[in-house]
Amino acid sequence: MLYLKDTENALNSTFREVPKTGVIFVMSEAARWGYRADSADWTNFGQGQPETGALPGAPARIESIEILADDHEYSPVSGLWELREAVADHYNAMYRRGMGSQYSAENVSICGGGRTALTRVAASLGNINLGHMLPDYTAYEELLDLFRMFSPIPILLDPGRGYEFSLDELKSEILGRGLSAILLSNPCNPTGRLICGEMLRQWIDLGRSMDCTLILDEFYSHYIWNGPCEAATAARYVEDVERDPVVIVNGLTKSWRYPGWRLSWTLGPRAVIDRLASAGSFLDGGASRPLQRAAIGLLSEENTRAEMAAIQAAFRSKRDMLLERLIAMGIKVDVAPEGTFYVWGNVVALPEGLNTGMEFFRACLDNQIICVPGEFFDVNPGQRRAGRPSRFKDHIRFSFGPCESSLRAGLDRMEKMIRAAR
Repeated sequence: MLYLKDTENALNSTFREVPKTGVIFVMSEAARWGYRADSADWTNFGQGQPETGALPGAPARIESIEILADDHEYSPVSGLWELREAVADHYNAMYRRGMGSQYSAENVSICGGGRTALTRVAASLGNINLGHMLPDYTAYEELLDLFRMFSPIPILLDPGRGYEFSLDELKSEILGRGLSAILLSNPCNPTGRLICGEMLRQWIDLGRSMDCTLILDEFYSHYIWNGPCEAATAARYVEDVERDPVVIVNGLTKSWRYPGWRLSWTLGPRAVIDRLASAGSFLDGGASRPLQRAAIGLLSEENTRAEMAAIQAAFRSKRDMLLERLIAMGIKVDVAPEGTFYVWGNVVALPEGLNTGMEFFRACLDNQIICVPGEFFDVNPGQRRAGRPSRFKDHIRFSFGPCESSLRAGLDRMEKMIRAAR
């Protein structure tokens, strides 16, 4: 008979320690300080979701859905055919008018959320070198460590250059490191840096000519702050949907403001989509059937354009307010966000006790403020750089996802906290 301590030892030797993503760690710590989801006196600058309520000019929010008799059955692993068609039609109508090569339902895989979609992609990769940018989305770290078929290769971006990465540098990385694929969020979470227009076209041209697949996480593609009200997507520049090495992951979470639906899609050549279905059959089994039916109407061009315009109007003012006030407090911003709903700040110039990301985070908790230390975005699969200080230890990711009144209240408390430290 095993005693409790023996049982604990047996479990510890059977199950590995699974690290928490940055946001999960942050929210767990905030809960210890008394934060709850309905805590109106807290401001969550760590929030990874947009405000989900009504916005001026936005389509009415869906408050109920019809469940049909066959919705009680399993969904196909790749998703309902009708939703797959709606996703393909969405991209063709909005970004590929007049182009000879068009997406079809067979170019679409539906999934239960972005992490699930990315997990299917990772599980389908072969024995390759996969490039990934630093900094980038915190959840990539465990994802890139879990599947051992491929080797993750970090590509460090320079804060001094505003995280710019030239076409020549991309070519050098592909050649010098033997990269067969590159994974990145675009716009980038956390910096807000955006690859768009002619530069994005050139990236796709280079990927095509060098047989390097671009795996693009486009979840923030409707949150664009430079130029007219448009979305940023590689789908505009794909010449042949079956041959170009471009895989796009997106969903309802951010750009349609339905994070609780956990519904995403992957767009790419049919040969890739077939492999994702095989991976999905043992990883997750498929997304919710009734939610897939309800999502079809959200993807119409009229609905999408109205939602996009409402997002860009409401969130632009929050972006500008957050930028202005953070800079006035002495927080440096390496690059003003061109996309996403985040500001990537550097706190090194603040008083002692607030001048590293983790110290700033801890102090904020005492003032009912939540933010995410930058070191969590120093994606380090396998902890191969363990023991070295993070290159982003002085950074913080600030979200302007919450409503404006909450942001203002949090900024007032943050300003008071910094003033007291001086």
